[in-house]
Amino acid sequence: MTYTPSPTRYTNGMQYRKTGNSGLVLPLISLGLWQNFGGVDNFENGRAVLRHAFDNGITHFDLANNYGPPAGSAEENFGRWMAKDFAPYRNELIISSKAGWNMWPGPYGGPTGTKKHLIASCNDSLRKMGLDYLDIFYSHRVDPDTPLEETIGALVQIHKQGKALYVGISSYSPELTRQAAKILADEKVPLFIHQPNYSMFNRWIENGLLDLLGELGTGCIGFSPLAQGMLTSKYLNGIPEGARANNEKSSAAMSAMLNEENLHKIRSLNAIAERRGQTLAQMAIAWVLRDKRVTSALIGARTVDQLDDSLQALNKLEFSAEELAEIDLYATEGNVDLWKSSSIIK
Repeated sequence: MTYTPSPTRYTNGMQYRKTGNSGLVLPLISLGLWQNFGGVDNFENGRAVLRHAFDNGITHFDLANNYGPPAGSAEENFGRWMAKDFAPYRNELIISSKAGWNMWPGPYGGPTGTKKHLIASCNDSLRKMGLDYLDIFYSHRVDPDTPLEETIGALVQIHKQGKALYVGISSYSPELTRQAAKILADEKVPLFIHQPNYSMFNRWIENGLLDLLGELGTGCIGFSPLAQGMLTSKYLNGIPEGARANNEKSSAAMSAMLNEENLHKIRSLNAIAERRGQTLAQMAIAWVLRDKRVTSALIGARTVDQLDDSLQALNKLEFSAEELAEIDLYATEGNVDLWKSSSIIK
């Protein structure tokens, strides 16, 4: 059946916010295809989630060369969804991709920040998704073995060739962010956006990065605002049978984080959310967006219902000073060290 997007997609509640000093706005909630959209996942379910997102004003879809699993399959699936459903609406969409983590065999496949890897990855992403250009292309990680000038130089080349309208970085420290911005500025290319991990349980960007992004006029899109599902109703009664935290070796660190102390914090935050008339997930998304320097919250969604729940965060974005102070009792800097010591990466 031919897909026709909702005619009310821009009038049914989605809000948009300018990205730093640029003229481009992003939806307050963006959809990431990190998980649930790969080759091992149900194709039609992913298609339904993307349709529902666009029907509700989500114009930004975020990918990376290694999203899947298997690596690369999310972009391949997205190319099929573009061709089937979204090609007529390309001008309404912001589509991003990234490179830097492990992708293909050999010394150039990653993890690396070399010009070879980034430019080859960008070309592959365009081919797999059937696109003429990306709206945003990111350096996905800092590579200590590659000069920053080479990594950022690759972004400059990609931008000047028209393969990406804007460029960004992900998970860079404040110091390296400033250096990257300087390299780009020397080439007359703005540092458009930074994509860090940001949630009530991971507040590292509040220790200088947000201030710097404001100074630079660079946007900020926070990924994992739900802290890999910790800031949802999933773990209110402990770790459920079959949960990812129990079963996946890659989530061993996350499982360790779900100790009694943190479960108490999750339940306490949930009580605050209930008093606000929200689910914990809705409050967590709204909390990330409380600072206007955060352009968008980048969420994932396994189902249409899960996406719908997240979208309801937009119904109550305001916090009282008392609510923020109470949240701070359970969403403190003490959680950051635990999170940053884990192996959870994007």
